[in-house]
Amino acid sequence: MERKVVVVTGASAGVGRATVRAFAAKGFDVGLIARGRAGLAGARLDVEACGRRALEISADVADAQAILDAAYAIERELGPIEVWVNNAMTSVFAPFWEISPDEYRRVTDVTYHGAVNGTRAALRHMRPRNRGTIVMVGSALAYRSIPLQSAYCGAKSAVVGFTDSVRAELLHEGSSIKITAVHLPAINTPQFRWVRSRLPREAQPVPPIYQPELAAEAIVWAAEHDRREVHLAAPTAAAILGQQLVPALLDRYLTSAWEGQMTDQPRDADRADNLFAPVEGDHGAHGAFDERARRDSPYWTWDRNRLPLTAALIAVGALAGAVALLRPRR
Repeated sequence: MERKVVVVTGASAGVGRATVRAFAAKGFDVGLIARGRAGLAGARLDVEACGRRALEISADVADAQAILDAAYAIERELGPIEVWVNNAMTSVFAPFWEISPDEYRRVTDVTYHGAVNGTRAALRHMRPRNRGTIVMVGSALAYRSIPLQSAYCGAKSAVVGFTDSVRAELLHEGSSIKITAVHLPAINTPQFRWVRSRLPREAQPVPPIYQPELAAEAIVWAAEHDRREVHLAAPTAAAILGQQLVPALLDRYLTSAWEGQMTDQPRDADRADNLFAPVEGDHGAHGAFDERARRDSPYWTWDRNRLPLTAALIAVGALAGAVALLRPRR
């Protein structure tokens, strides 16, 4: 029996780490791409605990040739890549005028060009076979930007434009390859303790906060279903809809996100950040917000079941109408 193979970038921690576990639990062998070797080793153990194979590759997604080489190594060691998940990201928490050109370029290289490089590597192998799925891990901030993360918001917006263009090109080619996107709300990941920041207090995701396993569930679901985009949880859907309807109102409302992105704790100015080099250690999937993070989303439950639920409601309505028509008249 042919083994299923998935590649996850940013696999060592956060959403990527949870996604690795979710795909391994579904029976996939996993190609692991990240920079931090300790986190990669931990992710490999997670995959092997599910009885699957893993290949860990320390590479920077901003390096196009390194990602092409990684894809060839994974195909050689694990087999044909069926799913590629572009998840790697980084950010700088600061007003735009406090972010240097080198920092801005680095966020763009990882968060945007990393997705471009991953897609190029995936298509290099998928197009000759005319099959496969590419999942872009996006964000509500791709559609509705917030203050203090201009580099990240800009990069995620660029990923949306890039994805739409490549999708149209694949359709023009008559390709069977699917490209989809999962746009996430605030997620409880370790990044808020290793991201570069010039805020006076420690960074946090803007509440409500969700656990990374929920994001991983949506990513696996998107890989297995024919959905153009997934907007995970009500906050993401509300942000995207609000940007379409009342963008100027949101401009003013989201000034509150300035304080909302900081905890009450002063920032540790001496801690390491992962902008240009990985932070040592295995950081796992979860961040520091377990007590506040939600494990499920009623909106997501409805969204992934909306077609059968709609069909069921139509069926119930039709049955009620038939009963009313057939009821004997006095």
